[in-house]
Amino acid sequence: MNKKISDEILDNLKKIIINPKCELNYRNGYELLVAVILSAQTKDKKVNEITKILFSKYKDPKSLKEAPINDVISIIKPLGLAKNKAFNIINMAKDLNEKYNDVVPNNYDDLVKLSGVGRKTANVILIELFNIPAFPVDTHLIRMSHIFGYSKSLNPLIVENDYKKYIKEEDYKLAHHLFLLFGRYHCNTLLIKKGNCQNCKMKDYCKKTAR
Repeated sequence: MNKKISDEILDNLKKIIINPKCELNYRNGYELLVAVILSAQTKDKKVNEITKILFSKYKDPKSLKEAPINDVISIIKPLGLAKNKAFNIINMAKDLNEKYNDVVPNNYDDLVKLSGVGRKTANVILIELFNIPAFPVDTHLIRMSHIFGYSKSLNPLIVENDYKKYIKEEDYKLAHHLFLLFGRYHCNTLLIKKGNCQNCKMKDYCKKTAR
């Protein structure tokens, strides 16, 4: 990998992913934070269906911190890991209300102190909500790093730093969405099994190390 190849990859991905953006629905920082926590190991489309119900009942951190955990579990059950996720979002809402006056922190150190918030979630909040340069890495980003030759690691932090070697800071947000959406819709396991790689517009850049 080098910066010239990386720029070519991003330029070509922009032709494939016409409107690269976050697919989670949210109206404010509280809603985005809850949605990102709930999105672990499930699809954004399903998260949007569930958060529509959840936010109609619990509109802010104060109401969510006071929510009966069994009610929250019943609402988010279709997303999987419901007990753990319910515990995390209720405790996150408690801290958000009591420590930060319902305002989502705009720095990494405070974000990762919140229940259910790890490095990836914190980076999503920083770049999506505040446009602060960050590079969130999930399983799609790890797989794409192997496909395109940015990294060989399975460690999210190493992969994040490997991406940053070749991508300009001002392109972090765009690149994150391009790789995520390409992995989600154009280079997923099902399409690979179907043999769609032959027709892939990015096949000239594919290292095939993750297949």
